[in-house]
Amino acid sequence: MVIGSNFEYITNLQYKVKSLTRQVQSFESGQKYLLMRSEFTSRLAARGREINKLKAELARAHSETVTMRENWWQVFEDICNEHKKELEKKDRMIKNLETQLLLVQQQLDAAKDKLRDKNIELYQAKTEIEDLKGVILQLKAQINRDYENSSIPSSQKPNHKKITNNREKTGRKPGGQEGHDGHPRKKHTPTEYIHIPAPNKYIDSDDYKPTGKIVRKQVINISVTVNVVEYDTPEFRNVRTGQRVHADFPEGVVNDVNYGGSVKAAAFLLNNRYGVSIDKVQEFLSDITDGELQISKGMINGLCKEFSARTKEDQKKAFSDMLLSPVINADFTNARVNGKSAQVAICCVPGTTLYFAREHKGHKGISGTPVECYHGILVHDHDIVFYSYGDNHQECLIHVLRYLKDSMENEPNRQWNQRMRGLLQEMIHYRKGLPDENPEPDPDKVQEFENRYIEILELAKKEYDYEPPNDYYKDGYNLYKRLDGYRDSHLLFLHDIRVPTNNNLCERKGRVFKRKQRQVMAFRSFDSLVYLCNSMSMVDLLSAKKDNLFRSIAAILN
Repeated sequence: MVIGSNFEYITNLQYKVKSLTRQVQSFESGQKYLLMRSEFTSRLAARGREINKLKAELARAHSETVTMRENWWQVFEDICNEHKKELEKKDRMIKNLETQLLLVQQQLDAAKDKLRDKNIELYQAKTEIEDLKGVILQLKAQINRDYENSSIPSSQKPNHKKITNNREKTGRKPGGQEGHDGHPRKKHTPTEYIHIPAPNKYIDSDDYKPTGKIVRKQVINISVTVNVVEYDTPEFRNVRTGQRVHADFPEGVVNDVNYGGSVKAAAFLLNNRYGVSIDKVQEFLSDITDGELQISKGMINGLCKEFSARTKEDQKKAFSDMLLSPVINADFTNARVNGKSAQVAICCVPGTTLYFAREHKGHKGISGTPVECYHGILVHDHDIVFYSYGDNHQECLIHVLRYLKDSMENEPNRQWNQRMRGLLQEMIHYRKGLPDENPEPDPDKVQEFENRYIEILELAKKEYDYEPPNDYYKDGYNLYKRLDGYRDSHLLFLHDIRVPTNNNLCERKGRVFKRKQRQVMAFRSFDSLVYLCNSMSMVDLLSAKKDNLFRSIAAILN
């Protein structure tokens, strides 16, 4: 195998040597060179032609490129011009839109300003409407206030509604009922007897027989006679000094004509007790005496001062006795003196009422009254000044019930006022229903009342926190704060049986003065008011003694 391979290798080399030898010979002879030159020249010419062709193509392509570039620039310029036109058009449109937008913005701003002005007007209108609603509520509350829901007396509401009769109808006729004892008029001791003889038709007839009973009927009249007692005594004259002397007359007989206690008492009571004007008193006394009594107005007007001066000691005693009472009712009422406002302080205990003329309320008005130095329980109408005096206090629940009713009418959406009014009425009813033999309240029942009272106050707090009170009507809210702040003073009557639930005692006595005030209209001087208050105090004290008031006053003025 090796020998065969070497032979092939040598054979190949020989062929290559022969080939290379022929090539060398061709080069040496120059034929190969010529052939290569000819071939090179041919190829060079072909390459030149190709280059020229490419140059022509390049020139043509360059020319086409230039043409294309020019055409492109033309197209680009046209496009740019068109685009510029479009941009200018867009710019004009944008400018127009900006102008329109600015105009719209201005209109929008104007609309916003107008809307803001309208909103302000609307807010002001709503505010005014709310204010007007509050004013209407306030005016409605004022118009609807009467003796049932405020402190206004019934006399100042003459057109008040008719008081309904809550009694059940029985179907019986009005008047005395069969089987009931009658209440005949009182018979008096006769001062004159007139006998009416029996008719003959009864005497002469056999159909009628006497029963032995005498039928009596009386006609009662009154007569006023003028009793005049005249005193006389001889007069003497001192021949040396000219002095005139005579015996002393009885006490009180000073003037040529003097009026006794009965005349003074009649004029005094008519004017100061029964509210008859001085002119009418003068006219009445003249009429019932057939013109015999012609009392001057000055004399009638001065009776109050005289009666006040004669009863100073009794007034001081009544003052001292009142300080020993465990409970005093106190109040103020208005008066008019010479066109200006004044006050009358009223202090009451059962059987005694003291009136004090004062220029002002407050501490100055209390000065000089039993309240000033009193140590006990005061019943009043929530006058804060009274809380500086006394040891304990009870507020008038009648006023509270009226104020609660006013709150119910003007705040119908609240529940606390209705529940509180019902609770107070229940407590008052419970207190009135306590038995006389054991009047002390049940501690458990009292505790239950107090717990319910506190629950209602908490309900009121929640209601006013959720819906605050109207600015024009805060009476209900103020009442809630008052019931909460003075809780013990509204519930004292449950713990002390001596304490009344109201201040009606002072209210009734205050109306006595009010009737006199309406008759007088205005006092000429403050002293006149003082004398009237002193006299009214003593008249009230005398009337409580159940004695004949006329004779008692006549004895004082005699």
